[in-house]
Amino acid sequence: MYANLGIGIPMLASNFVPKDMILHLQSENGVLGLGPFPMEGQQDPDLINAGKETVTIVPGAAFFSSDDSFAMIRGGHIDLTILGAMQVSQYGDLANYMIPGKMVKGMGGAMDLVASHSAGTKVVVTMEHTAKGGTHKILPSCTLPLTGKNCVDMIITDMCVFDVSAEEGLCMVEIAEGVTVEDVVNSTACSFKVSPELKPMQQSQV
Repeated sequence: MYANLGIGIPMLASNFVPKDMILHLQSENGVLGLGPFPMEGQQDPDLINAGKETVTIVPGAAFFSSDDSFAMIRGGHIDLTILGAMQVSQYGDLANYMIPGKMVKGMGGAMDLVASHSAGTKVVVTMEHTAKGGTHKILPSCTLPLTGKNCVDMIITDMCVFDVSAEEGLCMVEIAEGVTVEDVVNSTACSFKVSPELKPMQQSQV
């Protein structure tokens, strides 16, 4: 499997890859074979991801130009991308690159990554369920500029996991320990279904 991890929370997923799993992690700036997020004192300033965070690599890793990297992405050769988000709509719209009126570095590779959804790339959003002050981030429709439309397949937050359908909306399939369905309802601005097979949040089985 080939996967791309966004900056911030998504990058932490690299620390939870089972040792018996063959997973090739890619970064838009031209790295294939990212390893676990470096511990304090292990950082190499010459090894960074697209967000300028220090990273590690595994044996056999490859370095290449960003145009080759985006050819992989746009060509649908990445099986899974995990991104952060400012907002997600109940039908899978994603807003994750700018807030109007604030300085923007650019959308990075996010638009390309979610555009490859139509080529078969699974798009997963990992984020805190609400913003500072409890502001809702999962909404009936996004109010910030969109990165992609109907492109998110799954949302993983600190409270629960939602499967996302562009036609039917959200279905909660996992819930965090100590969190109730009512807690999730109060922290989510849109309606959602609850799976009859709702289970505790756990390590994903790939």
